[in-house]
Amino acid sequence: MNANPDNEGVRCRNLIKDYGSGSSLVRALRGVDLNIAPGELTLLVGPSGCGKTTLISILAGTLNATSGDVRVLGADLTRLSKAEKTAFRARQVGFVFQQFNLLPALTAAENAAVPLVIAGYSRHIAVSRAIEVLKSVGLGDKIHALPSQLSGGQQQRVAIARALVHQPRLLVADEPTSAIDARTGQAVMRLIREMALQPQRVAIVVTHDPRVLGYADRIVTLEDGRVSSTERPTHELSGRPEEGAVHVA
Repeated sequence: MNANPDNEGVRCRNLIKDYGSGSSLVRALRGVDLNIAPGELTLLVGPSGCGKTTLISILAGTLNATSGDVRVLGADLTRLSKAEKTAFRARQVGFVFQQFNLLPALTAAENAAVPLVIAGYSRHIAVSRAIEVLKSVGLGDKIHALPSQLSGGQQQRVAIARALVHQPRLLVADEPTSAIDARTGQAVMRLIREMALQPQRVAIVVTHDPRVLGYADRIVTLEDGRVSSTERPTHELSGRPEEGAVHVA
């Protein structure tokens, strides 16, 4: 393993997650082995119920594994206390959700500033930093808009800004294009890819949308709680992927 935690990504070995016990036990993850490098966009795909959301929840520190090893950004999550995991998430993890989860009474800038406010920054500093991130995602003219005044794609970009405002090294997106139209989804994926391509950032996107597969550096497929394949698209991506099927090596 790389001795420099700044260069570490994700490493899972024999990761198992059970829900329930006895006759009602459900094994959601059945020995996942996975490496994800920084500076790439990894898409996590597979049928509903295969364990994708469970896996990213463990990697983000919101769910405990039943057994196995999981290291994220140099931290051994199996050894962190509840308080340490909370601090790890606040410092290192940015979440993008399919339903945006914006607070309706807050402006775009105030919504994007929420992680910094939670972390203890003053409102003035938090909103100032949020405005800069909103500008970087193309919403510099919407900083005072409420969610109800924004399109679905604009709301998702606010959600991305919120996920990035504290400069996390792990970006996790759960079905980020499912609640928006195809064209807007392409724009959102271009933005996520741009934000993912940082040398010390790990980016993982869970998706059922075949139209966004071309944005991946790696496609990891889960089936029945296990990694069934890991593939790299062979195309060279520049902006929007070509129409049609994605060919993998």
